[in-house]
Amino acid sequence: MTDPTPFPVALAEDIAHRLGLLTEHLAQAPPRQAAQILEKVLDADEGVLGRTTGLMVTGSQIAQHRAQIGAFPLEICLALGRAANALNDIALDLDEHTGDIHHLADPPAASHPAVAKPLASDMVVRRHR
Repeated sequence: MTDPTPFPVALAEDIAHRLGLLTEHLAQAPPRQAAQILEKVLDADEGVLGRTTGLMVTGSQIAQHRAQIGAFPLEICLALGRAANALNDIALDLDEHTGDIHHLADPPAASHPAVAKPLASDMVVRRHR
């Protein structure tokens, strides 16, 4: 028997499940990997925060349209609009820290200290032929 759940609803459930998995990975990640995860999550355009904000903006617009035709209560439209605005404000607040997170996420420039070239020493005896 096929699943009667519409694809968008199943997609939302899958995304919620994957966010739970990501939360578990973040909780156990070493510092650099945690910064890499946060960098992807907090990206205001392409990251989870940015995409969630866009989803709330779209939800607010859809709810507003539905409220205008009487299919949704106006309170839903207003609540989604406030949520979209709050997420946008959060993204703006975090934006000033993206450089620091990016720096923490980058691999170290040199994982090993540079080995100095050996220099000629007074102890070296040179033979002339």
